[in-house]
Amino acid sequence: MSPEQGRKRYFLGRQPILDRNQEIIGYELLFRAADHETANFTDHDVATASVITSALGGFGFRELLGDKLGFININQELFYSDLLEVLPTDQTVLELLELIELDDRVRERCLELKGMGFQLSLDDHLYAPEFSDMYRIIDIVKLDILEIPTEELQPVINSLREFPLRLLAEKVETADQYKTCLAMGFDLFQGYFFERPEVLKRKCLETSQLEMLQLLDSLTKEADIDKIEEIFRQSTTLAFHLLTLVNSVNIGLREKIRSLRHAITILGTEKLRRWVQLALFATADNRGIKNPLLEMAAVRGRFMECLIMERHQLPRGADLVEAAFMAGIFSLLDILFETSMEAIVSGLSLSDNISDALLKREGELGMLLSLAEMLEQTNFGEVEELLDVSGITIEVMIDAQLSAYNWRAGDCVA
Repeated sequence: MSPEQGRKRYFLGRQPILDRNQEIIGYELLFRAADHETANFTDHDVATASVITSALGGFGFRELLGDKLGFININQELFYSDLLEVLPTDQTVLELLELIELDDRVRERCLELKGMGFQLSLDDHLYAPEFSDMYRIIDIVKLDILEIPTEELQPVINSLREFPLRLLAEKVETADQYKTCLAMGFDLFQGYFFERPEVLKRKCLETSQLEMLQLLDSLTKEADIDKIEEIFRQSTTLAFHLLTLVNSVNIGLREKIRSLRHAITILGTEKLRRWVQLALFATADNRGIKNPLLEMAAVRGRFMECLIMERHQLPRGADLVEAAFMAGIFSLLDILFETSMEAIVSGLSLSDNISDALLKREGELGMLLSLAEMLEQTNFGEVEELLDVSGITIEVMIDAQLSAYNWRAGDCVA
């Protein structure tokens, strides 16, 4: 079986891992055989050495991760296998499952893997003083914050702080949990807390955000350049963001922007529309293009765009393709701006298929948006059901995923 054939047999998911600045530093990679009945591919009886290595060989590490780290669960069999040597050592974090007994033999193997350049992590670990020799070797210890009683968590953290390792809080799903873990001293965080605020404040959009949405509305309606330039002229904040971001994002420009009209002319309305869609995220807070919501939204948009192009044999730039991208990009604006999706949609003249997708997950775009969300959550059972309903093959879905995972800020406006 070729790598290309092998990779088509697996569902693929990524779970983001963020640092204390809420910037994505890596992903835990999860696989599941397409013909397997359970949705948890990490069960050690399923995640055999041959399956993991063939899947990674077929997908391609760089395609999945870009320049981020990849965290991979390692069972007893794979831990001692020389098949690990096919993985890029500078980009791989090997997660030792809790079923691996931390004895002297394991310690020797860890030293060997560290010598190759791998980083090592203990997954779902329970602290014990007798493992002190291992803690001096391990790079990251993952603690499941839902499994360890709250009153025991801080003493564990304090004990592990004596060693040269980083602590990762696993299953952080709310903003409050993140704040608690941050205060406790965790270095890394895994979960979707950044897209699930504890209380959706439903505040009014700020002036700059409304201006950005109004600009996008004009671009969608294909207004002439004079009208578009006038929108920028009327907003110092909007003009500043345009010149700053267009000059800083790698979009292949060979010269600096000299004026608003110059920027608009060089970009063109199609590129400018893409830029505005992304700039909504990049200007929302001081994280800019490192905002994890931007990464997630861009992946959704590109994923949906690719599926529409394949399903209807349409070129990029076609109305339905643009609608798919917009639905994906906009699907997280309510979280970004801490307001309701109804408020976002009401300020724009969106087509019915985009509105139905965003508000009700209905129609073709709504179904594709649901598919993107289920993949993010690695809910592979729901993914299978949506594929059956849509008629999309696993092969087409995986190709769309890989194209989306290869996203870079510059690519979205190139």
